[in-house]
Amino acid sequence: MTALPDLPYSHDALENLGMSKETLEFHHDLHHKAYVDNGNKLIAGTEWESKSVEDIIKGTYDDDAVAQNGIFNNASQHWNHTQFWQMIGPNGKTMPAVLENEISNNFGSFEKFKEEFTAAGAGQFGSGWCWLVQDQDGSLKVTKTENGVNPICFNQNTLLGCDVWEHSYYIDFRNKRPAYLANFLDNLVNWPEKVKIMQKNWIGKSVGAQINFKINESDLNITCLLYTSDAAD
Repeated sequence: MTALPDLPYSHDALENLGMSKETLEFHHDLHHKAYVDNGNKLIAGTEWESKSVEDIIKGTYDDDAVAQNGIFNNASQHWNHTQFWQMIGPNGKTMPAVLENEISNNFGSFEKFKEEFTAAGAGQFGSGWCWLVQDQDGSLKVTKTENGVNPICFNQNTLLGCDVWEHSYYIDFRNKRPAYLANFLDNLVNWPEKVKIMQKNWIGKSVGAQINFKINESDLNITCLLYTSDAAD
């Protein structure tokens, strides 16, 4: 499947933001590693051994199953956690205007989005995730999924995801999942990189272009993504 990716920051980088070094040591070094190790063992010698994680998720997800199989569970949780580490961080707290506008258009305001996102995460019975996704029609939606199920299963573009398995918050917040979710949105979310993905992969609502500018007498390049949401069908 792949190897365990390193955290994009030190284990203690989020301590002042509500996620302790101990949580990251358990969550990343033990739980995430277990998904990678178990997933690699399960796919060894199978048709999935040479496939991408995304292909494994799509190919093994069973919409009719009461419980997903082991290959799916470990592959999807590996993907989920890899995204999660990128979605949080010590920097990048300011929400870019493009996302703020789309959230206002789809939810009424950022505060209403926060309420809906927190309610989804708090209302997920047992283990799972809550997500901000871009659906196939281009609209933004808050969703929740059980266990390791993720937006890839529904052909949705993932913009934000929060782990609501107890191992993600119990050391720091005990059983106060709503407080963990509020802290996630207020202090931990690393917005910019996900917004770049949203702009580049806008589903169904936009046309545009990527333009690269090379700076004379320099090795630097500037890349501009130009999009409009008023494209004709």
